[in-house]
Amino acid sequence: MDLYLKGKTALVTGASQGIGRAIVNELAAEGVKVLATGRNLDLLNSLIAEINATGGVEPIIFQQDLLELNGPESIATAALSMLGDVDILINNAGRSQPVDIVGPEDPWTRSMGLDFDRPRVLTQHLLPHFIKRKQGSILNLTSTYELRTLNVSAIAKASMAMWSKQLAGELGKHGIRVNCLQPGLIDTENIRPYFPGDERSKFAEREIPLGDFGEPQDMANMAVFLVSPRAKYVTGTVAVVDGGGRRHPF
Repeated sequence: MDLYLKGKTALVTGASQGIGRAIVNELAAEGVKVLATGRNLDLLNSLIAEINATGGVEPIIFQQDLLELNGPESIATAALSMLGDVDILINNAGRSQPVDIVGPEDPWTRSMGLDFDRPRVLTQHLLPHFIKRKQGSILNLTSTYELRTLNVSAIAKASMAMWSKQLAGELGKHGIRVNCLQPGLIDTENIRPYFPGDERSKFAEREIPLGDFGEPQDMANMAVFLVSPRAKYVTGTVAVVDGGGRRHPF
């Protein structure tokens, strides 16, 4: 299926590994020029080599810590300078942050910043550009809502989902779509430490109808569809990629 993405441009955060890396690969394969940003320059450089080896459009890399005070503005400025126009924004950067019910403030501050505040600021830097062009697709990565222990990232991502829904309501008249993509348990470095040994297979057999964790490519497939013109009538939604693991339909 042609997704009509050839010649488009995109900005992807958290692009050096895991889900973000898979998304950049898939966009590049579809003919999208991507500015891939993250903290790890070596991994970003290896992403260029990986995409060149498979014949995708070579991405532009930009090393930047999103949490730095000027991080969002630096990324937005780089994207507009290096890409010219930005058609697609994918706010993927984030990291699981479990906490005790009583504890220090730093994990809360950092995780709320990384998983909600900084992506919001980055988006706001690019919104005038999107509005001026009367087009754009924004995709925000969220988190499961069904945890039974405290995790700051999941709380921040719930805020991201609510903000995205409201933003979609505001921006539809400008031809801009805003959606969220919610992963289940995806086999990444972020998740593996929580399921050592045979805990993964035991959990998957008990909780996931499709029987195993997903792969980053499963997320990339859905992400690329959602930002493509094929999804032109999809906005304000949260798409779930979890192998059926979510117990509640809403």
